[in-house]
Amino acid sequence: MKHAEIFSIGNELLRGIVQDTNSHWLAVRLTARGARVDRVTMVPDEPAVTAEALSQALSRAPDLIVTHGGLGPTDDDLTREAVSLATGLPLEMHPQAEAIVTRRYRELHAAGTVADASLNEARMRMARLPRGAVALDNEVGAAPGVVVTVGPATLVSLPGVPPELHWIFDGPLAPVLDELLGPGGFFEWTAVLSTRDESSIAEVLRGVQARHPDVYVKSRAKTFDQQDSVRITLAAGASSDEEARELVEAAREDAQRALGDSGVSVVTSS
Repeated sequence: MKHAEIFSIGNELLRGIVQDTNSHWLAVRLTARGARVDRVTMVPDEPAVTAEALSQALSRAPDLIVTHGGLGPTDDDLTREAVSLATGLPLEMHPQAEAIVTRRYRELHAAGTVADASLNEARMRMARLPRGAVALDNEVGAAPGVVVTVGPATLVSLPGVPPELHWIFDGPLAPVLDELLGPGGFFEWTAVLSTRDESSIAEVLRGVQARHPDVYVKSRAKTFDQQDSVRITLAAGASSDEEARELVEAAREDAQRALGDSGVSVVTSS
C-alpha cells in the first residue's frame, strides 16, 4: 500500500477564517486510489515552519506528499519558498510555469477578468519553482501546480482555491498519480446496528480489526439522548475495486458473526 501525507497551508486556516475542506476532498480521492493517508498537517504561511514540517515528512519517506495553499501572487503565498527550503532546491524561473502564467493572464484579460495581461513582479512569482520541478497547468486560476521528486517521495503542491485544486488534481496531476499509485480501488460497507451503546461493541470491533488489518473498522455514535443507533463502517483501499471489496466482505462476514454472538444485529446496511 502506498502512503500519503497532506499539508494544509495558510494563516486563514489556523485562525478559523476559512474552513479546510480541501484536506477532506483530497483524503477521499487518495483513499479511493488505494493510498493510505497517514497524516494531515496544518501549518502557517511561514516558510521556515512549513519547511521544518515538510522535512520531517520527507524523513518518514511517504510515497506522496500533497500540499495545498500558498501558490498565489501575494506576499503571503510562500509555499514555493517552503518547498525550496525543505528540499534544498533553489527557486528559479521555470519556462513551463512562465508559459502557463503568461497564457492564463492573456486569457483572463481577453475575458475582461483582469485589466491587463502584463507579467508584473507579483505574477512572475508564480513562475519561480524549485529547480527540476514539473509545472502543472491551471485553467481555472493562474498559479501552476508543482511536482517535485525528493528521494522516494513525490511532493505535489496545489493551489488552495478549491475549484483550481480540483481541476488540477483531476486533470494534469492524474497521470502522475496513475504512475505513482495506479488506478487503485476502494470499497466501503456501512451498517446501522440494533444498539445505541457504542461501548457494548468495542471489544467485538477490536477483534475484527485485529483479524483484518487491511480493513478500516470504525464505529460512530451520537449522544445518548438522540434516538439514533450506532453505525459501523468497514472500508478498504487496494489495487482494484474488486480486491478492496473482497477485503471488506471477509471483514463484514466476520463482524456480523461476532456481533450476532454478542446479541447485536444489523438493522440496515449499504
